Amino acid sequence: MKWLLFPFRQIWKLYYAIVFTITFIFLYPAFYYLLYKESRYPAAFKLKRAVALFSVYFSGIFISTKKETELPDNQNYVFCCNHTSYLDIVLTYCVIKPYFVFMAKKELLRVPLFGNFFKDMDIAVDRKSRIGSHKAFLRAGQDLDKGHSIVMFPEGTIAPDAPIMRNFKNGPFKLAIEKQVPIVPITFLSNYKILPAKNNFIKYGGPGIAKVIIHEPIKTAGMTENDLVPLRSKVHSIINNAIEENED
Repeated sequence: MKWLLFPFRQIWKLYYAIVFTITFIFLYPAFYYLLYKESRYPAAFKLKRAVALFSVYFSGIFISTKKETELPDNQNYVFCCNHTSYLDIVLTYCVIKPYFVFMAKKELLRVPLFGNFFKDMDIAVDRKSRIGSHKAFLRAGQDLDKGHSIVMFPEGTIAPDAPIMRNFKNGPFKLAIEKQVPIVPITFLSNYKILPAKNNFIKYGGPGIAKVIIHEPIKTAGMTENDLVPLRSKVHSIINNAIEENED
């Protein structure tokens, strides 16, 4: 049965890629204008969010979001998401409405169109360079000081056996503690089935319901570097428990 569905899955993945790409190409002049000045970044963010929502719904993906609590818009956060799919970045813009800055691997700079955001508006991390990683960390701190939220994938890359998670890196937790900003874990439950990567590419794919849990924020006020490992473990456990509890 899986092999019978294989061609339809590949056709749908191609269809989604075409919808997303054509939308971005059509709006490229607007993005080029908005990304020219930092004062226009909020408008670029709104347009990017509109593109994400359009590409998702127009491709037959419906979002089911469970919020454990309402997050005030006047508070900035460090959002930590599990990374299972090419859909994760797009879906993040769908479920988080207030302005935020993405912090992701430098390789995204090479992605046509989408990579333009990581030149200035978002933050590209060169994981192979200690100096580059430190510069990205400082830039993220500056954005938090401006009142912006930061979104990070603490696994660093898509897990090859998603939804099984990799170990988390220290960056998001060190940043949240240093700036005394709450951390919000986010669990993507079904993205790996809708738009899979790596080991799941043949097995899954197709329209469906993208299930997301936005967990309660974890306060970091009063924490020090001694709390980094327990905080990292706590966030990992929250996301992992949600995945295990919602396994089909």
